[in-house]
Amino acid sequence: MSATVRIPTILRTYTAGAGEVSADGGTLAELLDSLEAHHQGIRARILDDAGQLRRFVNVYVGDEDVRFSGGLEAPVPEGAKVSIIPAVAGG
Repeated sequence: MSATVRIPTILRTYTAGAGEVSADGGTLAELLDSLEAHHQGIRARILDDAGQLRRFVNVYVGDEDVRFSGGLEAPVPEGAKVSIIPAVAGG
C-alpha cells in the first residue's frame, strides 16, 4: 500500500528538502521501513533505541493518532496521508 508522508521541516535533511514523500506499507512499521530504505537515517529520528515511537514525536494516519490506533501496528490504508509531527515545547 502506498501512502503520502508529510515530513516536518526538522527532518527534511533526510528527504533532500521534500515536504512530502511516498512510502509503502500496510502498517506504520512497514511504512517506516520503506521510508528508511529511501531516506536513510530518518527512522532513528522517529523511533527510539527500543524501536518504539519517540516520546516527543506524534504520528497520525489520516486524523488518527497512532498511539491510540495500534502504534507501530496501526493500519495504513492505500492512499493514506501520514503526518510526522514533532512536539514543540517552550514558552
